Amino acid sequence: MDILQITNLHKHFGSKEVLKGLTLSVPEHSVFGFIGKNGAGKTTTMKIVLGLLKADAGSITVAGENVVYGQTSVNRQIGYLPDVPEFYPFMTAQEYLSFCGEITGMNPSEIRTRSRELLELVGLGGEKHRIKGFSRGMKQRLGIAQALLHRPKLLICDEPTSALDPVGRKEILELLLTVRDQTTVLFSTHILSDVERICTDVAFLNNGTVHLTGALADLMQSCRTEEYILEPENVTDLATLLQAFPNMGPINENQLRFSQRNCNLFDVLAFTADRRIPLTKLERLEPSLESLFMQVVRPLDARA
Repeated sequence: MDILQITNLHKHFGSKEVLKGLTLSVPEHSVFGFIGKNGAGKTTTMKIVLGLLKADAGSITVAGENVVYGQTSVNRQIGYLPDVPEFYPFMTAQEYLSFCGEITGMNPSEIRTRSRELLELVGLGGEKHRIKGFSRGMKQRLGIAQALLHRPKLLICDEPTSALDPVGRKEILELLLTVRDQTTVLFSTHILSDVERICTDVAFLNNGTVHLTGALADLMQSCRTEEYILEPENVTDLATLLQAFPNMGPINENQLRFSQRNCNLFDVLAFTADRRIPLTKLERLEPSLESLFMQVVRPLDARA
């Protein structure tokens, strides 16, 4: 089941068309990476899903309910963490969650139980200081707890790790992976290593539309190549290898690159064994999310 379905979404800001028929499906209980360069339209899309911006055209459903601008009933199904969450600094974490629970109509007993549960989950269970003394990472963790308070079916995070140090980023990513059991996670980012670390599914946004989407493992498998890097121990052996296999190409002064289409791997191995050429490295090139992303955005950038 798809927890979020966006169909043919359009949005203009004056003469600038930001979204140009964006279509997207987010599977239930996935960790879904919404990938795009800065200014690609990620935040605009999320604000329309939340009913905070009015789309020019298109439709959105969350857990089967239609999203209508200005009518926020569907937000009962959504938790939201902006890139820079704001809090009342004079409150403690417990007081803030209690306040959020009260304004959303939760009963006092549920607020107490759920707040304790979530503060333990995000690593703030023993924190008694007021929020004004929290680090950026602590505020992000509290923001996730607040977004999960009402047990949403969809958690939307807008660039949640963009301003964190490596330790803070690791903590937030591990937390998002953990809460997958409770909800579906959609997070926008331009940090591709974050996506590779935790995402099950991805969508590449460029020039106002989604150009590629699907399960991350399937997309990576589809762009696998039969290319290898070869590094002889002695630089002098590079010329010997290039003479025997002219389809190899130098990467730098120590390494060669070749494709199975042009140079049979077993022929290369037999050649180096026969001539006792010692090798430091023979490595198959695995696809990266960066290379896949560049395949998506380069053709459009070249035409711009």
